[in-house]
Amino acid sequence: MKLTMVREREKQLRLRRDELERRLASFAQIIERADYLVGQITVVLHYLNSDFRQVSELVEGAKQKQEFGLKITEAQEEERRRLSREIHDGPAQLLAHVLLRSDLVEKVIKERGTEAAIAEIRDFRKMVHSALSEVRRIIYDLRPMALDDLGLVPTLKKYLQTTEEYNNGVHISFVHIGEEIRLPSRMEAAVFRLVQESVQNALKHAEARHIDVKMEVTCHHLLVSVKDDGKGFDPSVKKENAFGLIGMRERVELLGGTLDIRSKIGSGTTVFIRVPLDRSTDEANKEERKR
Repeated sequence: MKLTMVREREKQLRLRRDELERRLASFAQIIERADYLVGQITVVLHYLNSDFRQVSELVEGAKQKQEFGLKITEAQEEERRRLSREIHDGPAQLLAHVLLRSDLVEKVIKERGTEAAIAEIRDFRKMVHSALSEVRRIIYDLRPMALDDLGLVPTLKKYLQTTEEYNNGVHISFVHIGEEIRLPSRMEAAVFRLVQESVQNALKHAEARHIDVKMEVTCHHLLVSVKDDGKGFDPSVKKENAFGLIGMRERVELLGGTLDIRSKIGSGTTVFIRVPLDRSTDEANKEERKR
């Protein structure tokens, strides 16, 4: 009797054990599926977060491009106003004065004699020369023709020399290191504009008195730096009129290069430009310019 009860009890325990093992196996499968689902959900969350970030970045980028486009329009209008003022205050007034003086030459000959008329004509010639110089300077600022004929280095030298002469009390130095080679015309134009923008920023915003421009040609890169002793600024502070710097960065990026601006309030500003060179196109550029 006792033996029968023990065997029955043992049988029930085995059944209970088998049931527990089946449940454990089922729980293990559930845990495995849960882990898989958690992994899938994590992947989806990462994807969604990344997608949201990309959308946010695209929206922000579009907003910045829209603002940049508006700033470009404003800059174009400001440039037109500046040119209008320069032409009106410079060549236009000089030519008007020349026209007035030319009407007086005949009268001077009759009333004061030949010597007085010759002196008047000399002054007349000086005014014409001055007006011509002003017109040439304005044209040079718009598009230096020497860039196509002479290349980047001579054109920069001339531009910096003219800028120094036009801004009293400002000293501008230029140093060129390495081989003087011709670059693709779009690269020469872009680098010239970058230097021009940096120099104008130093004069207009930083109120610099000394500006040092350095250009170095290495085997694979064109390196340019523009250093001034102006007021400087905090690069971490975003300014409303910083579209000029944004334009410079975009111009450098189009050349596949980099732009680094280092500045500190009271310690001046240095602009570093690094543009890759493709030496294989150098001979092709020379042949293209010969045609």
